[in-house]
Amino acid sequence: MSATHTEQPPGATADHLSAGRRWAALGVLAASLLVVVMDMTILNVALPEMAAALSPTAAQQLWIVDIYALVLAGLLVTMSTLGDRWGRRRMLLTGFTIFGAASLMIVVAEGAPVVIAVRALLGVGGAMIMPATLSMIRSLFTDPGERARALGIWAAVASLGAAVGPIVGGLLLEHFSWHAAFLVNVPLMAAALVAGVLLLPEARNPRPGRWDALATGLSIAGMAALIWGIKRIAKEGLTDPLALGALFAALALLVWFVGRCLNSESPLLRVRLFAVPSFTAGVLAALFITLAMGSALLLAAQWLQLVQGLSPLQAGIRLLPMAIAAAAVSPLAPILAQRIGARTVLVGGLALAGAGFGVLALAPEPLTYGSVAAFMTLLGAGMGSLAIASAIIMSGTPAEHAGSAAAIEETAYELGSVLGIATLGSAAAALYRAELPASDLTAAGLSPAQVTAAQDSLGSALHVLSDLGEAGAAAVAQAQTAFTNGFALVGAIGVAIMLTSVVVVFALTPKDLDVTKGH
Repeated sequence: MSATHTEQPPGATADHLSAGRRWAALGVLAASLLVVVMDMTILNVALPEMAAALSPTAAQQLWIVDIYALVLAGLLVTMSTLGDRWGRRRMLLTGFTIFGAASLMIVVAEGAPVVIAVRALLGVGGAMIMPATLSMIRSLFTDPGERARALGIWAAVASLGAAVGPIVGGLLLEHFSWHAAFLVNVPLMAAALVAGVLLLPEARNPRPGRWDALATGLSIAGMAALIWGIKRIAKEGLTDPLALGALFAALALLVWFVGRCLNSESPLLRVRLFAVPSFTAGVLAALFITLAMGSALLLAAQWLQLVQGLSPLQAGIRLLPMAIAAAAVSPLAPILAQRIGARTVLVGGLALAGAGFGVLALAPEPLTYGSVAAFMTLLGAGMGSLAIASAIIMSGTPAEHAGSAAAIEETAYELGSVLGIATLGSAAAALYRAELPASDLTAAGLSPAQVTAAQDSLGSALHVLSDLGEAGAAAVAQAQTAFTNGFALVGAIGVAIMLTSVVVVFALTPKDLDVTKGH
C-alpha cells in the first residue's frame, strides 16, 4: 500500500521524510504564506494608482478592497475541511495554481469589474493556501518540540509578510504600473507549485465522514456576512441598518452552523475543540494580537505618509521595526516557552503589545517617529506570542482534526484584523472628525461637499485643501493634528484591549502547559 493511500493515518507519509526534507517542505509552506500575506498589504500601496487608471465608482473601489477578505473568510472553513478529505497537499497545490492564474489575469483588466473578479479569485486561492500551510505543518512535524519550532518560523513569516508588502509594493510602483502588484505573484506561485510537487507529502483524514452541504453553505454565508457587517460598521457607524442586518443574519447563520456541527457525528468543523481551555486561549491570543497588528499597520502607514509626508516606499521602510522584532522573537518563543513556560511567553507577548500601545498613548507632543518606532518594535516583539498560540492550537489537536484547527486559527486572524480596523480605526476616525469641525473647514473656503470629503479622511482633506492658500495650509495643519491625536487615542484604547487579553488568556491557559508535548 502506498504511503499516500487514503487509509493511511494522517501524517503517516511525513514519518518517512528526512529532517532535511521536512524543513525544506516548511520553506515551501512559509514562502507561499509570505506571498499571500504580502498580497493583502501590497494593494494598500497600489490602490491610488489603480483608481487613477481605472476610474472606479466609489462602490467599485470598495469592492476592490473588500472582496478579497469576504471570499477568504467565507471559504476558510470549507477549504480546510475539504483539504482533510481531498488531501491537504492537493488543496495547497490547487491554491497555488488559482492564486497564480488569477494574478496573471490582471493583464487583461481594463476596468474595475475585472479587478474585482481577480481579487475574488485571489481570495479563493488564499483560502486554499493559508489554512493548508498550518495543517501541513501539523502533518509534517510529528514531534511536538520540532513542530513548535516550525510554527515559530511560520508565525515570523506571517508577521514579516504584512510589513514587507508595502515595501515591495512601493518598489514595484516606482518602476512599473499598478499591474506589477499582481503580476509579482505569478513567478512566485509557479516556483511554489514546482517545489510543492517535489517536496510536500500528502496527508488527509482517513475517516472524514459524510460531507455536510448545508453546514458548508451556513459557514460561507455566515462568515461573509459577519466580515461585511463589521467592515460596514467601521465605515458607516453603529446605527447603519444594513450593517446591523448583516450582523444579525451572521449571528443567526453561525449559531445554526455551530449547533449543526455539535449535533453531527462527522461535523464540518470540530467546534468541540473549544472545550479545551488552552485551545480557546490560543485562539483568543491569535485574535487579539492580529487585532493589534492590523490597526497599527494601517494607522502608522497613514500617519507616515499623510502627516510626515513620506512616499509609500519610505513609509514601508519605516514600518520595518515591527517586522524585524517579530521575525527575531517568533522563532525564539518556543525555546523560551520550554524554559519559563508557555503561559508566561503567551501572556508576556500580549503584555509587550500592550506596552507598545502605552508608548504611543503617552508619547510627548508633537508625536515623532522615534515614539512610533518604539511602539512598532514592542508590538512586533509581542507578536512572538503568535508562535506560542499556534503551537498550543496545533499541538493539542489530533492530526485528523488539523484542518478544523487551522480553519479556526486562520478565522481568528481574519476576524482580529477586521475587528482591529473597525474598532481602533473607527475610534481614531471619530476623534479626527470631532477635532475638524465643519465650521472651520467652511471658513477655510470649502464647499459643503468638500467639507464632507475632508471630514471623511485625512487623505481627502489634503486633496481638497491643497489649493486654498494660507487658509488651506492652516486647515491642513489642523487636520494632521486631529489625525495624530486620533492615532494617540488608539494607543490608549489598545492598552485597555491588550490588558483584557492578558487577563483572559492567563485565566484560560494552564500553568504547566508544555507545547513540546501533545498528540
